[in-house]
Amino acid sequence: MKINGIQIDDTYAEAFNMRGTRVLITAQNLKWAYHAANAMTGFATSVIGCGVEAGIERELTEAQTPDGRPGVSILMFAMGSKVLMQQLETRMGQCVLTCPTAAAFSGIDSEDQISLGKNLRYFGDGYQIAKQLPDANGINQRYWRIPVMDGEFITQETTGMVRAIGGGNFLVLGKSQPQVLAACEAAIDAMKKLPNIIMPFPGGVVRSGSKVGSKYPKMFASTNDAFCPTLKGAVKTALDLDIESVMEIVIDGLTFEDIAFSMKVGIEAVCNLGADAGIQRISAGNYGGKLGPHLFKLHAILGGSS
Repeated sequence: MKINGIQIDDTYAEAFNMRGTRVLITAQNLKWAYHAANAMTGFATSVIGCGVEAGIERELTEAQTPDGRPGVSILMFAMGSKVLMQQLETRMGQCVLTCPTAAAFSGIDSEDQISLGKNLRYFGDGYQIAKQLPDANGINQRYWRIPVMDGEFITQETTGMVRAIGGGNFLVLGKSQPQVLAACEAAIDAMKKLPNIIMPFPGGVVRSGSKVGSKYPKMFASTNDAFCPTLKGAVKTALDLDIESVMEIVIDGLTFEDIAFSMKVGIEAVCNLGADAGIQRISAGNYGGKLGPHLFKLHAILGGSS
């Protein structure tokens, strides 16, 4: 398959099961909502080293938030419910409770509920106040008003936790680092318009794509040598001689369909630039079934044969 002169490899991205949640963070204005959200989603690129993968999903207008203030929604993903609960509670306490004017609310409905402000209320040292208010469906939800030095920190008691998917991905292969990065930026710009997904790495792009395992026993993952241009003469490479740079876009999402559609949008944005922009191929992280059960087949996603 070729699109606008760019080869699409007949391969798939291999992804794995995760647990996910969404939190709505509001503040006096978007500036302070972003301060809280950026802090809360910091050091959250990969479960390999961070424990959780998190990112800002989208901006919210006053009409889209529970308290009628501007805000942002964030998505957080972890390999298990216990880790997700621990990370959410710690990050809420250190990054949202501490941020001037910020408040936090549940952003997803689910039978599985995890603590959002349930335990943070103890910071109020007995002066915290609980209040129950009906949601859009008429179901009472519990909120906490916690006294802080700029007034009150308002937070919902719990938020939903759902089954999700992590590790959707595609690789952009090209003639030079600037050209590949420009193509990835175009993909990220298009993908950021979509709901229910995040690209957790810096700017949405990762240069240190990994493979499963290593020659060092303690390493869970190591450099994807088959796609490292500087190793073309030393390993069994997957690169042609004229490919000098490879970058990866990794996607976490709430459903298989969310990730598949985001991959389609991102790949099409790259292909719209054409081969004249220095992009040679699109591929994906295929680990032969060692990583996870979810297979995102590039040709099928782009409307070709599976």
